[in-house]
Amino acid sequence: MSKKTKEKKAKKEKKAEDQETQILEQEEVDNQENGDSLIEDELSEAKDKYLRLYSEFENFRRRTAKEKLDLISTANKDLMSELVPVLDDFERAITASDANEDFKTLKEGISLVHNKLNKILNLKGLKKMDVKKGDAFDDEEHEAITQIPANKKLEGKVVDVVEAGYTLGETVVRFAKVVVGAKQ
Repeated sequence: MSKKTKEKKAKKEKKAEDQETQILEQEEVDNQENGDSLIEDELSEAKDKYLRLYSEFENFRRRTAKEKLDLISTANKDLMSELVPVLDDFERAITASDANEDFKTLKEGISLVHNKLNKILNLKGLKKMDVKKGDAFDDEEHEAITQIPANKKLEGKVVDVVEAGYTLGETVVRFAKVVVGAKQ
């Protein structure tokens, strides 16, 4: 083979290699573009899922908050409707006290209204704490408003109950306000 033929053959091979390289490079670019579009599709799909999930969560949060407010207002409505007759009884007692000078009758009327109010509150779950003089001081049920010197028998114990405490179920609504005996 002559030198020229070898050169022509080498040029043809070089040209074929260059074309093959270009084809491979183009395929690589196409694959990369396809990969990029797949990634973009997956990303947009993930964003869409995220937005839908976020919207569902926000709707759920709003709905539960509204239901909670409705429940609270309904509970208050029931209690208030049961307390209105007690208010009426107090008004009747005030009117009767203006017309009558008999304190014994007034005391009986107030006692009846007090008992009626207690009954309603007990039915709703409000219980008066049983705190007596000489009970051990318990900071989960009592609020010490002051301490006074006391004998050894009443040190750290309830000396006097200023205001009764109340519970609603297992929850303390108002702590009993007590005077506690202090060491001398």
